[in-house]
Amino acid sequence: MAPLYEMPDAPEVLDRREGPYGEVVLRRHGKLLQIIANGCFLMDTSDGRSERLLVEAARAALDDRAAPRLLIGGLGVGFSLAHAAADPHWGGITVVERERAVIDWHLDGPLAALSGPALADPRSTIVAMDLLDYVDETHDTFDAVCLDIDNGPDWTVTEGNESLYSSGGLAGCARVLRPGGVLAVWSARPSPEFEGTLRNAGFRQVRTEEIPVARGVPDVVHLAVRPG
Repeated sequence: MAPLYEMPDAPEVLDRREGPYGEVVLRRHGKLLQIIANGCFLMDTSDGRSERLLVEAARAALDDRAAPRLLIGGLGVGFSLAHAAADPHWGGITVVERERAVIDWHLDGPLAALSGPALADPRSTIVAMDLLDYVDETHDTFDAVCLDIDNGPDWTVTEGNESLYSSGGLAGCARVLRPGGVLAVWSARPSPEFEGTLRNAGFRQVRTEEIPVARGVPDVVHLAVRPG
């Protein structure tokens, strides 16, 4: 039997970097590109259905305001950005990504083929920053905020991310949302506790929408509206 590293279906590491939040890896497995953070699988280029539906759910929950501005937390493999940029309805799209390596993979690396047209769109802006710091420091406001940073409120990539889903972190998200703006949070599984935290943070119309998957428990999008 050939060694594992010689098997044609063994993942190939394309880049590995140690950043301020731990190790991030981009690897190729067959035709798929995968992002691994601190040994935890985050996402790959296999489908993108969840990322697209995250953006669609936020838009559907908005009122009919013209040219709404969208903030996306987490660049990932670029599905959310690409889907938003393909929709002329959005007036502006800002993506906040804290991992410099992930941004580089999109700008001039293997993920550029997926996100290149979206990054070239004049409505698109990439910010290299932790989302919590960004919402605390920015003066910009948005009509929708989509979070696709972790595997969900109860399954974070790093311990520090837990504060994003606390009342304090959600207050920061609410601060950058315009009245009637929508917060959409992707999760690999439902979180009734997070729904309660959203309500305690002052959000209204809190609900959870399921995203069917091929096998297992459906992914979900938690939706909430800032009053006003």
